[in-house]
Amino acid sequence: QVQLVESGGGLVQAGDSLRLSCAASGLTFSTLGWFRQAPGKEREFVASSNWSRQSTYYADSVKGRFTISRDYAKNTMWLQMNSLKSEDTAVYYCAAPKTGGSIFSPKDMKYWGKGTLVTVSS
Repeated sequence: QVQLVESGGGLVQAGDSLRLSCAASGLTFSTLGWFRQAPGKEREFVASSNWSRQSTYYADSVKGRFTISRDYAKNTMWLQMNSLKSEDTAVYYCAAPKTGGSIFSPKDMKYWGKGTLVTVSS
């Protein structure tokens, strides 16, 4: 059974930092990504990591503030979020794409975690 479990969310103030974790089990994923969904908005891409290509991608809105990292052997991924803003408030999801799918599109994700809530107060 494939599972993705996020943790690390919480309530912080603007300018603070937070580190999210995603623990995967059941399969080892070359590509994993972070998505988020704010209240009343669609789910959007945040960041992704492709282990085999050693590549990472970020949404423009988080570039320079968020850093994605992986421990492939432990099947774990992290999202270090610095200089948080109120607009970063959302439920953050860990996801893995279907074969041949785009890591940037929520519609191409095959596996999802249940999410962890990040609330940034201004």
